[in-house]
Amino acid sequence: MSLFDRFKTRTRDYSPTTAALITPPATEPVSLATAKSFLRVEIPDDDDLIGALITAARVHVEAATRRVLITQSWRLYRDDWPRDGLIDLRVTPLQAVNAVIIYDVNGNPTTLAPSQYQVDLQSVPARLILTESVMSVMPGQRLNGIEVDVTAGYGPSGVNVPQPLQLAMMMLVARWYETRDGTAIGSVPASIAQGFDALIAPFRVLRVV
Repeated sequence: MSLFDRFKTRTRDYSPTTAALITPPATEPVSLATAKSFLRVEIPDDDDLIGALITAARVHVEAATRRVLITQSWRLYRDDWPRDGLIDLRVTPLQAVNAVIIYDVNGNPTTLAPSQYQVDLQSVPARLILTESVMSVMPGQRLNGIEVDVTAGYGPSGVNVPQPLQLAMMMLVARWYETRDGTAIGSVPASIAQGFDALIAPFRVLRVV
C-alpha cells in the first residue's frame, strides 16, 4: 500500500471549506455617475442612498451568481486535506493563489512552496491539486489548520466586469430607488425578475457539493 493509499484510509472524504473576505473591493462595478444617468437623476441629494444601493446590488448579484465582481482578497479555511488532494477554490473568478499555509499543533504556520501544488484557473470553480509529499503532512491544528489565500474578481474596475452583470445591478438599483420604504431592497422585484435572471443566467456558478 502506497503512502497516498494509507493516507486515504485514515482521512474522511472532505472537510468543509469556509471562505472569509480579507480585502474588499476598492470600487464598485457601477459608478455613481453611471447609476445616476441610468436613473435620470441630476441633483446630488440622493447620492449617499444611490451609492448604498449600488453596493447592495453588487452583493446581491455576487450572491446570485456565486461570482465576485471587482478584485478582492479571500481566505479559504479547511480542517484537513481532501482524500484525492484536489481542492475546489470556491471564490470565482479566481485570479491567483497567493499562499497555502499549514498550521502545526502549536499554531505555527508553514507556507508551502508553489512547487508543492498546481492551480487550474480554467475550471469553474478553479482547482488546486497537491503533491503527494504534501498530502502526507497533516495539519496539527484540528480546526482551520489549512489556509488558502486567493485573489479573485474580474479586475480592478467596472471596465473588467461583464456588461450583463452591470446592467443587472442597475436594474436592481432602479427598482430599489423607486421603493423608498426599503421593503424591496435585498430581493428582486417581480417586475424585473425575468430580465434579471436572463442577464445573470450565463454567469451562474453551480454549487459545489
